[in-house]
Amino acid sequence: MSVVPKALEDVVDAFAQLPGVGRRTAFRYALHVLRADREQADRFSETIARMGRDLCRCATCMNISDSEQCTVCANPTRDRSVICLVEDMRDVISVEATGQFRGLYHVLGGILSPIDGIGPADLHIPQLLARFKDGTVCEVILALPATMEGDTTCFYLFRQMQQSGVKVTSLSRGISVGGGLEYADELTLGRSIMNRVPYENSINR
Repeated sequence: MSVVPKALEDVVDAFAQLPGVGRRTAFRYALHVLRADREQADRFSETIARMGRDLCRCATCMNISDSEQCTVCANPTRDRSVICLVEDMRDVISVEATGQFRGLYHVLGGILSPIDGIGPADLHIPQLLARFKDGTVCEVILALPATMEGDTTCFYLFRQMQQSGVKVTSLSRGISVGGGLEYADELTLGRSIMNRVPYENSINR
């Protein structure tokens, strides 16, 4: 029989679901919350609950937002002819930190990974293709991880976009193979954006 009360065990289970958090770390987190004063613990739980209630997907780019349109899409000074295609919000933050990109984004919501059961239907691909209909978009920059899954996703999307007439480019290979955008320093990522190349060039190497 477990000596851990069920209420505490449930909190440990919840923390253990976070990426990179094992049960020992989850138990330490749970005890920290338990030792906090009631007001602090209530504020912590209410903050998480409010995040679930108040956040949604931007209707345009599918990024996480607290309104129908995120701050980037709602900004009239952004270049609406260029879309930077990224995996998730972390990549948006990384690209914005470079100060080198003034276009819009599209958050794919993941990358193709058959081993994890993630296929095209699980990604925000229809929403991306729908953005081409009014003819405003002239270029899509593929800024996905330089991994096998990322490259597979780029190739799949390239084939999907070939008939749209939109120019498809990719980051120059200043980004190390096997790495995500969040791990690249701002200077390297910024140069990779500025020196982007036609996607066809990257697959013919």
